[in-house]
Amino acid sequence: DSIAMNSITQNKRYCPHQITTRIHAVKLYRQSKDIDFVCRRYHISKSSLMRWNRKYDGTVKSLTDKSHRPISKHPNAHTDEEIKWIKDYHRRNPNISICELYGKLRTEKGYTRHIGSLYRIFVKLGYRKKVESIKKKSKHNGKYNTPTELGSKWQLDVKYVPQSCYTGKDGQKFYQYTMLEEASRERFIYPYLEQSSYSTIDFVKRAIIYFHYAPDTIQTDNGFEFTYGKKTDKTHPFDLLCNELHINHKLIRPRTPWHNGKVERSHRNDQERFYNYLSFYSYDDLIVQMKQYLKRSNNIPMSVLGWKSPLQKRAELEYIVD
Repeated sequence: DSIAMNSITQNKRYCPHQITTRIHAVKLYRQSKDIDFVCRRYHISKSSLMRWNRKYDGTVKSLTDKSHRPISKHPNAHTDEEIKWIKDYHRRNPNISICELYGKLRTEKGYTRHIGSLYRIFVKLGYRKKVESIKKKSKHNGKYNTPTELGSKWQLDVKYVPQSCYTGKDGQKFYQYTMLEEASRERFIYPYLEQSSYSTIDFVKRAIIYFHYAPDTIQTDNGFEFTYGKKTDKTHPFDLLCNELHINHKLIRPRTPWHNGKVERSHRNDQERFYNYLSFYSYDDLIVQMKQYLKRSNNIPMSVLGWKSPLQKRAELEYIVD
């Protein structure tokens, strides 16, 4: 029993005391004038009792704890000007992500703080939206051999444009073709009305014009727009183009989309940053909006690039080559 009593006393001793406990303890002390009795009864220390007795003036407010927040700002805290920058960017784009905001602050305002500091302010201002993650558990634990030189390998994939984004009533479907440069993570995207080998060939030609060079290897999944699904002696039109341009067409194993993980991950970003808020009325309108988003997405810093944007990483790699 004595051991149990001591444990309760110790636990109570270090717990924040309720306001009613403080008031009753002070009143009992003022009636009995017996410090030891009051301390034993309410499991409090003598110093606490004396402090409450000095402060108590008959009102609840007198024994209520005051804020411990410092009156003056920490010398390294965000300045009022920096907080105004954050608020202004969020007001213009309430759906802006931490990474995109960090990139804009660094390039346009000369912001030099760590992204962790920005994240704390972002949460403190109530801007962080908790969205249920759609990320699936990774099926591999190893590291990919990511190229360090431009033009070594591109990843190519197709994403269905959500029907909910299209305001038309004709039931037309749209497809986003995506080409990703593995070394810099820079992307080129373009919409098509059909998912076919013809669209693939046209897209690859557009990507080469966009990047200003052709890659050594293009990696794709086993979709019918990239390869034949059954054994045949015919050569797929995409393979004919690759042979003509001296590009190695690498196919990943069937049903292993994580082997094309970089471009797949970029499609999840597209959904969160673009398609969740997109509304278009025609194919031409989709082309215009997708072009604007492409410019925006290639300027968003990435942690895997040391908080550089894909365009900054490309410029760095081009400088190393020169």
